[in-house]
Amino acid sequence: MRVLGVDPGLTRCGVAVVDGDRGRSPRLVASVVLTSSATAHHPQRLLQIWEELNALVEVHHPDAVAVEEVFSQQNVRSVMGTAQVAGLVMVCAQRRGLPLGSHTPTEVKASVTGHGRANKDQVTRMVMRLLDLQQRPQPADAADAMALAICHIWRSGPVGVRR
Repeated sequence: MRVLGVDPGLTRCGVAVVDGDRGRSPRLVASVVLTSSATAHHPQRLLQIWEELNALVEVHHPDAVAVEEVFSQQNVRSVMGTAQVAGLVMVCAQRRGLPLGSHTPTEVKASVTGHGRANKDQVTRMVMRLLDLQQRPQPADAADAMALAICHIWRSGPVGVRR
């Protein structure tokens, strides 16, 4: 199964493509952090992310898409942009008929580290180990997207069916 994992964000949106199946080591296919300028007009920022996300789907042909569930933060403006980008991801998957999984941060951490309260460093180190990466993914949004894809692979049954 090939999963496009997305850690949504308006300023930085982590995207990773990971191949894998239950019982097999996952393999990183691609990773990128999409960015948009905080000084650009808001709709233009969303359009830029939409276009880049669609281009990645066209190139990598995922079997499923996994996105992090948006959770409330102190900064309402920040969570709104994150939620809007998560919505773009959902529409992208829906338009292509791709199964979509939505995973909480706790669920992702538990999947890759065995502990739902793992910190970012622990998640990144485990992602490096699981994907046999020699260098730390930068910025952290890249590692988060990789972790999302791994979580989806391990928690899904047949392609895209969430248990």
